[in-house]
Formats: sequence, C-alpha cells, structure tokens
Amino acid sequence: MSNGVDTSADKNVLDLTRNHRNRATNRAVRTTRERLQSGQGTSPAFDVEILAMHVAACLQGAAVIPITIIMIAASGAYFTSQPHFLVWGLFALTMHAIAILVVKRASRGTITAENHAQWRRILLLSQIAMGMSWAIFAIQECSNCNQTAFIFYKGAVLLLALSITAMASMLLRQAVLFSFLPTVAALAFGASRSLDILDMGLTAVFSSALIFFIYITSRLHQANLKLLSFQTEKDDLIAELEVAKSLSDEARRRAEEANMAKSRFLASMSHELRTPLNAILGFSEVMATEVLGPLNNPLYKEYAGDIHRSGAHLLELINEILDLSRIEAGKYELSEESVSLLELAEDCIGMIQLRAKSKSIRIEEQFERDLPSLWADEKALRQVILNLLSNAVKFTPQGGEIMVKAGWTAGGGQYISIRDNGPGIPENEIPVVLSAFGQGSIAIKSAEQGTGLGLPIVQAILAKHGGEFKLKSKLREGTEVIAILPSSRVLESLPAISDTKAVEPRRRQFA
Repeated sequence: MSNGVDTSADKNVLDLTRNHRNRATNRAVRTTRERLQSGQGTSPAFDVEILAMHVAACLQGAAVIPITIIMIAASGAYFTSQPHFLVWGLFALTMHAIAILVVKRASRGTITAENHAQWRRILLLSQIAMGMSWAIFAIQECSNCNQTAFIFYKGAVLLLALSITAMASMLLRQAVLFSFLPTVAALAFGASRSLDILDMGLTAVFSSALIFFIYITSRLHQANLKLLSFQTEKDDLIAELEVAKSLSDEARRRAEEANMAKSRFLASMSHELRTPLNAILGFSEVMATEVLGPLNNPLYKEYAGDIHRSGAHLLELINEILDLSRIEAGKYELSEESVSLLELAEDCIGMIQLRAKSKSIRIEEQFERDLPSLWADEKALRQVILNLLSNAVKFTPQGGEIMVKAGWTAGGGQYISIRDNGPGIPENEIPVVLSAFGQGSIAIKSAEQGTGLGLPIVQAILAKHGGEFKLKSKLREGTEVIAILPSSRVLESLPAISDTKAVEPRRRQFA
C-alpha cells in the first residue's frame, strides 16, 4: 500500500514539473507567433509599450513646442512688421493644444494590443494637424523684407521645428514623415511658382534634412525596441530562474524528507533486525558445533554451517548499511582517544591472518617504527583497516602477496598503505567502485561478492577525521589503497618537508 502512495506522490511531482514546462513552452510559442504576425517583426506587446512611452514623452515635453511657437511668431511679427505671423502662431498653438488633448485622452484610456493600432492612427492624425501649421508657415511671404534673409530665417525655423518634432516623436513610427510631408509639398509648390534658386535650395535642404531625421528616428525606434526586447528576455530569464529555484528547493526538501524517513526507518529497524538475527546465528552455531549432542544426519550439520555463514553475511550487510546511513545523516559521531596506528594495523593483520592463510596469501609488513599516537576514533580506524585488508584478501589469488606499509606523509601526517597483486581494477571502473553499492566487473564475477559499501564507509570515516583516501590500480597488476590522516591528528607532530606529494616519496610506487 505504501508503494502505491509513494508512486502517486512521485507522479504528482512529475506532473507539476511537466505543467511548468508546458506553460513555458506555450508562452514561447505564443510570443513567437505574435512577432511573426506583427508587420515589423516585433511583439504587439512591444508596440503597446512603445506607444505608451510616446504618450508619456509627449506629456513631459508638452511645453517645449508652445514656447518655440510663441518665440517664432513674436520674432517674425517684430522683424517683418506683419501681423499675420501672430495669426499663424495662434493657429499653431491651437493645433498643438488639440494634439495634447488627444495625448491626454490616450494616457487616461487603456492602450491594449487590440486598440493600439487605432490609437496610433489617431496620434498620427494629430501630428499631421500640427504639421499643417508648419506647412502654412512655409508659404509665408514678406514683400518688404530682404528676400535672402527671409528665406534664411524661414529655413532656420523649419529645421528647428523638424529637429524638435523628431526628438519628441521618435517613438511613434512615421510621425516625422507625416508631420512634414505637407511642409515639403508647400516648399516645392512655392519654389515651382517663383523659380527662385533660393526657394529651390531651401526645398532641397529641408527635404534632405527630413530624410536624415526619418532615418535617425527609425534607428532610435529600433534601438528602443531592442532595449525592450532585452528587458523582456531578462525578465523571462529571471522568472525561469525563480521557477527553477522553487522546483530545486521543493526537490531538495523532498529529498531531505526522504533521507530523514530512511534514517528513522533504519534506526527503528536496527534492533528488530539484529535481535532475531543474533538468535539465528547463536542457534545455528550451536547446531553446527553439536554442543547439545550429535546430529543424526551429517547434512544437518552442513546446513547449520550454511545458515551461520549466511546469517553472518547478512549481519555484516546490515551493519554496513546502518553505518553508511548514520554517516549520510550526519549522526556518526567520533569517539576520539589516543590511538597507535601501528598497533591497530598489527591487530587487524592478526585478525585477518586466518583468512589469508586459508588462501596461502603472504602478508608482508613494512612499518616505520616509533610513530607517535593519533587522536582518532579507534573503532572507526579499525573498521577502515579491516575493510581494506578484507578487500585485499578477497581479491588476491591463491599464493598471492599483500604488502602493508605505515609511516609518515610528506605533510607531517601518517598513512597506511595496503597493496595486493590481485587482478586489479580497470581505470574506468574506479569511480564506480568508490560509489555506494558500486562494484567492478571483477567483483561481480567473484565468488565472494560484497555489498559495495566498504570503500564508501572508509572514505566517509577518513573524511570525518579530516583525512584522505586514495586508490591506485592497474588491470592485471594489482591494487593499492592508501588511508591518510592529517598532521593535526598526530599528537607529536613533525615539521612538513618540502615535497608536495601527499604520501612520503620513499613509499614504493608500482607501475
């Protein structure tokens, strides 16, 4: 029943992740479709935002054009002594007021993707209305003025108006073109009537300036679109990062909960698993040794021995799983005391000697004497050395040899090295062997398969001591494992030598 619940929970997590992925994909497809449907290759959302920016810019600079018109009208009336410039100024101010009213109405209304095209047409019409006032100014004449000076004055005014309008309406596409096409038409009409070289020159200069400002405003408009696109992409990336972070946090929380549940389960089950298993081991040993009397059938004694060996293997497996679980849960506490690495190594060799003799394996010792004691957990270090020796005996062939060395490291710490002349480990399988429950191809084919937890536990125990674990192996040449304890664990430390190697160079390396 619990398996069904777990499967359902996992399915919910996968479904949630899939929904997030689908929403992101749909959003990307929708955005791409909108850009393809837009005539300018941009998103309608960008067009709406650009139009809103234009409205805001017009409201902010609403006082610039009226001041300019008043100055032009006043200076024209003063220098030409003709009142029709004042009438033109009143007309231009009226057109500008109408344009500002349209802009205010647009700012109060909601510009959306559906109505932004309509609002754009209305704003362009208001620009055309304002452009009519500059066209009327372009056909103004002064009979009692110096014609060259008047044309120069008129050209300067029109260029000033063109530049101001271009800067004010650069966010509204084609606004400059529609605003000053009537002015170009008026100048061309006046030049065709007078056939004056100055009028034709003014028409040519103003037309060239108009083309130049149309190009400039188009580039500025594209630059603003790119800025909006970059801003949108940045916002999308931030949103995706937030979604990924929330998914990561949720996955980490679930993993932590699962790890805690596993630790609680193993802690609560350790007693229940070990108690009946100890009874099985005890009774099977009694039966195998015939303490209570001989068994009638010799097969029973053999079966009792098989039960005892299988139970011992199962107990070892349970202990290793519990040890690894405590280490992963951070509840593996060290019981530190003064420990002699040499004495521990000799004790462990004595414990493993019987198994080695059964395979005619010779264990050689090469210890540096007078090593000071270490501040470490004796039980944990014993487990490390026994695990490494057991692996060496397990994979060393009949009549093989195991070399055990202990001594100083180059950094002032201590090490123990165990080298066998077994089949070795392929280089690509070393990471597998060092992982939890990982076994190499040779270990899988071996008759003495293990749990694959020995080396991960060794690495974790050494890491708890601040030490290091190294494994060197070559196929058909053997394996060497090195457990290194740092100088901070040595109770009587020696100064470090200049050699940068982690292990003393005198230690023989095999090819």
